[in-house]
Amino acid sequence: MGRVTYDFGGRVALVTGSSRGIGRATATLLAKSGADVIVHYRRDGDAARAVAAEVERHGRHAHLLCADLGSAEAVAAMMDAVARDVGHLDLLVANAAATAFKPITELKAHNVSRTLETVVHSFVALVQHAVPLMRGRGASIVTVSGFDTVRVIEGHGMLAAAKSALETMTRYLGVELAAEDIAVNGVMPGMVDTDSARTWAERTGGGDLGQDPANWARRTPRGRVAMPVEIARIVAFLCSDDARWLVGQTIVADGGLTLV
Repeated sequence: MGRVTYDFGGRVALVTGSSRGIGRATATLLAKSGADVIVHYRRDGDAARAVAAEVERHGRHAHLLCADLGSAEAVAAMMDAVARDVGHLDLLVANAAATAFKPITELKAHNVSRTLETVVHSFVALVQHAVPLMRGRGASIVTVSGFDTVRVIEGHGMLAAAKSALETMTRYLGVELAAEDIAVNGVMPGMVDTDSARTWAERTGGGDLGQDPANWARRTPRGRVAMPVEIARIVAFLCSDDARWLVGQTIVADGGLTLV
């Protein structure tokens, strides 16, 4: 069966946390569909440069930006660079996250603040800086949540709380920005085969994704965990004109995991 493809020619996308996992798959897919991509990363410059090279192999421009989203100053500096060097923005994919995989009763104050700053505070700042660059362009903002907002997953309490806030802001911004012709929607993945999922499994023993992927596959009606590109395809849809009538929705893309 042929896959639906989108034409993002002439569009500029900023994908946070795009050096790996869902972010990397999204950056690559958007470039393959014609978008220039701003590749954001925090630490792994080599991985980010590899993503930028993939973007350019598809004939698109790649802009590398390093910023710690836990720092308001760094977020502001990154968006100032986008305004100065690019001048506009069409697609913003809020994918980056950081947390400590601990029970809530064991969290330290810095664990809480770090998670909220990276997921919640940075998103508010990103949107506030992005909207002036998006007005009049039929732009899209897409958030990446997680099924831990509706299912209790060991060690995910703090991240789930932050992602729940992200889903709430997706609804509110969908309404607030509709008159600006800026679409705001989100995707809620189930279990995805990413470095982050493997790190969680190693630290908590929660399902042993790294050692026994079949464990989560058995829980998923589709019979396997998702690959990052499958979530990226949902993100691309939400960035496309086909999704313009969606307002403030978070699409569940979990292979049926949360239904059973």
